[in-house]
Amino acid sequence: MKRELLLLLGCTFTGICSAEQLTIERIFSDPALSGTSPRALEYSPDGSRVTFLKGREEDYDRYDLWEYNIGDGKSRVLVNSDSLHKGKEVLSDEEKARRERQRIYGSGIMEYTWSDDGRSLLFPLAGDVYYYDLDKKSARRLTETEAFETDVRVSPKGRYVSFIRDQDIFIVDLQTGKERQLTRDGEGPIKNGMAEFVAQEEMDRMTGYWWSPDDRHIAYLQVDESPVDEVIRSEIYADRIDMIQQRYPAAGRPNVKIKLGVLDIESGKTRWIDLGKDEDIYIPRVDWARDSLLSYQWQNRNQQKLELRLYDLDNGKSKKLLAESSDTWINLHDDLYFLEDSERFIWSSERDGFKHLYLYDLGGKPVRQLTSGDWVIDELEAVDEKNGVVYFTGRKDTPLERHLYAAKLGGDGAVRKISGRAGMHSIEFAEDGSGYIDKFSNVSTPTQVSLHRADGEQVTWLEANAVVKGHPLYPYSKNWVVPEFGSFAAPQGHTLHYRLYKPANFDESKKYPVMVYLYGGPHAQLVTNSWDKEFNQFMAQQGYVVFTLDNRGSANRGTAFENPIFKRMGQPEVEDQVAGVKFLRSLPYVDGDNIGVYGHSYGGYMALMNMFKAGDYFKAGVSGAPVTDWALYDTHYTERYMGNPNGDGEAYEASSVFPYAEGLEGALLIYHGMADDNVLFTNTTRLIKEMQDKGLQFELMTYPGKKHSLRGKQTRIHMYTMIEEFFDRHLK
Repeated sequence: MKRELLLLLGCTFTGICSAEQLTIERIFSDPALSGTSPRALEYSPDGSRVTFLKGREEDYDRYDLWEYNIGDGKSRVLVNSDSLHKGKEVLSDEEKARRERQRIYGSGIMEYTWSDDGRSLLFPLAGDVYYYDLDKKSARRLTETEAFETDVRVSPKGRYVSFIRDQDIFIVDLQTGKERQLTRDGEGPIKNGMAEFVAQEEMDRMTGYWWSPDDRHIAYLQVDESPVDEVIRSEIYADRIDMIQQRYPAAGRPNVKIKLGVLDIESGKTRWIDLGKDEDIYIPRVDWARDSLLSYQWQNRNQQKLELRLYDLDNGKSKKLLAESSDTWINLHDDLYFLEDSERFIWSSERDGFKHLYLYDLGGKPVRQLTSGDWVIDELEAVDEKNGVVYFTGRKDTPLERHLYAAKLGGDGAVRKISGRAGMHSIEFAEDGSGYIDKFSNVSTPTQVSLHRADGEQVTWLEANAVVKGHPLYPYSKNWVVPEFGSFAAPQGHTLHYRLYKPANFDESKKYPVMVYLYGGPHAQLVTNSWDKEFNQFMAQQGYVVFTLDNRGSANRGTAFENPIFKRMGQPEVEDQVAGVKFLRSLPYVDGDNIGVYGHSYGGYMALMNMFKAGDYFKAGVSGAPVTDWALYDTHYTERYMGNPNGDGEAYEASSVFPYAEGLEGALLIYHGMADDNVLFTNTTRLIKEMQDKGLQFELMTYPGKKHSLRGKQTRIHMYTMIEEFFDRHLK
């Protein structure tokens, strides 16, 4: 391990490696420049192997299912996707939308599920369901229909396979091979077991059904989309225009109606849970606590109240375990864990201003706070009940790095850091808490994957991904620029963190143009000690200072840093970005007259707001797929931060880009996918007309058939080449 790191550092800092010039074409070509990066890493339930999805060297967007066998220490392909299906995959509209919400792109095996006994795996491929038997080392197709099966999983006891087909829940009995349809009213606006749009896009909930631990019941949501406005949306392709009739819950408009039921597998009957008189609600999370106890989280429309409730199948009653409230909003999380050996559970809360872990009893009474301090946990990772240890990721040492920590369930307040290397650690624990997978990177190390014991000792590499001869990055490593981090105090007194790339072949006597790359929105953080997007590296090698600052509203700094954007979007963020430009102008090597700004999605909105509201600070700006009016965006996201436009209209007006458009002084480039179903293309067409009506000049690039993420290698090459050329024309 030390030798591999020394080789990487030697190439980067001493220049002993051969050097090639980095190009945009190379960034988006095969093999991936950052090397192999397996995804969907999981321990098998029996702890005997680790499985993952891995893109091919010749096509990193085509995925196969792999395993690392802990017994023999070898990695191998379990299922070659070509052996089951070759050629183009025709996806249903529902699956296309689901993948867009998941931000996954590619073909082959894109997701999979383990059986609880660790002897089989399940995955969808090309619209059908496949069952892989580890003992027989073979896959069999469970479905072969014209319909498209999604959200496939194995029941906890391993007897059934379940999936969604045509908006209903189906199961296959693996002992008999018989298929059963469990719900029958899924059609039109009624969807059973499926996650509605805002659940997928904003709540990070991709499913609408949950198996009970004993295989006897399925809890599921029934969604009625009939109240939601039907919008006729144009998806413009190169050779056609599709008129899509979409139910889109815009801010201030009606949401879906939602019901939560428990279906008995044997009888096929559903018991509906009384959710209360208020029907304008969200159900963001559902989890089984025991065979007969179902927990669900109830959230009101303005998201200032969140209740954890427990439904008892034996008596048919619900009770409230706890409630969270806020004057701004409540952030959702996945940190609920019911202890198996006692009547207690773990829950996270931001009630003291920072996200921390708490222990409760099943009566809803607090037992103790498990973590505390002016720092946040990221996620509860595992609980070792036998040894009384809680494992979690967090930012105790610095908000710029994610580390693995441990605390005692007994709650003595001590927190022990487990991960060692400086950077970002994404953790996946074994079910028994005996070990974990660590997906790690930092600014000088592309993603590496290693296997560890629970105490942090490394067992082996799953993917060392060392930048040595033969690695795709190796020929470029001599010229690789490692960014630096820093911070300064904003005029309002808070601390702002930044990441800065100096140009390649830096000469302190010269002055350089700047590209400010930003996002700026809530639930996101760009300034981290992690492997960065390679376009930033490319621009540094083209002679730019590349600067990123996390403004107020960004994540992982506590509620006092996040909440100032409440009903004020586009105000504190711009103030902080302007503070960043003033800091840049204080640096002797920065050309303060040639600073540009670039962002996508919320970052596109931020690029516009900076160009319009702080035009004397930015000479050029690139805005990708921007929100221009928050009344055009969806309910759950927008109302969380902006309130309801029916009562907070002035806040929405002040946070749209249109009142400030005439402040534009520099050059502006706007781009947008013409089939975007997230940030609708209407956001850009409205901006186009507004600027034309005001006589404001700008550049525009539209991408036929492209969604919000603008996927596709050639599309990305075109887009980033365009951005580079735009900044070269206006900043150089």
